[in-house]
Amino acid sequence: MSLEDRLRAAGCVYAEEEAALLRDEAAGERLETLVRRRVAGEPLEQVLGWAELAGVRVRLQPGVFVPRRRTAALVELADPPSGGLVVDLCCGSGAVGAALAARRPDLEVHAADLDPVAVTCARTNLPAERVHEGDLYDALPRRLRGRVDLLVVNAPYVPTEEVALMPAEAREHEHRVALDGGADGLDLHRRVAAGAAAWLAPGGVLLLETSERQAEASYDACVAAGLRPEVLTRPEVGATVVRAAASSPAAADPDPEADPAGPACG
Repeated sequence: MSLEDRLRAAGCVYAEEEAALLRDEAAGERLETLVRRRVAGEPLEQVLGWAELAGVRVRLQPGVFVPRRRTAALVELADPPSGGLVVDLCCGSGAVGAALAARRPDLEVHAADLDPVAVTCARTNLPAERVHEGDLYDALPRRLRGRVDLLVVNAPYVPTEEVALMPAEAREHEHRVALDGGADGLDLHRRVAAGAAAWLAPGGVLLLETSERQAEASYDACVAAGLRPEVLTRPEVGATVVRAAASSPAAADPDPEADPAGPACG
């Protein structure tokens, strides 16, 4: 049976493309080992040892969250100032931070994750001393507090009960901490939003990946935290992002009697 037929029989929709990538990566016994891993259901990116996000190839290890195509929207929407400080929170492999660093070498990019395996992986894609291990903001050096120009976050947002409904590639081969967002999927979104203002520089921006059905709740979490959010969509990649700005020194205090504006989609 050909390699393509073996992949197709295992349910790989793009068998020809996957076969070409596997052949480019290895030959002989090593190729056979990679094929067996893929046929057994391991994500192609983990088998290859790399993934691509926004045109940038990043190293990947077994168990680490595989960057989704939609997450490229975080890179596309990012517009930090020249020489700005960027933090990739819940970084996984550090793919978002690495893509931004590749596009903008002037940026100082830090990353953080709770999962030690993800942190080890991210340290192969970003300067090791700028990748921090810990729970959200607790992982970050205190010297970054109040100085972050751009906070990019792809925190888990799958509701706990829906993790079991995810494709086997994800639920069996990505650490649950990278998937499970709590009862309604937004536990981490609320915590990220609540702490963002203390870490953002005046006028700094939070870019938070969410889903279309959860966008309003993610938006509301940012409003409750004193940020100024808007909902942006990129239908071509199925992406929904909340962009929330911190108040700048010149910003007027909001009228406490005014009704908060609802989400604005763009």
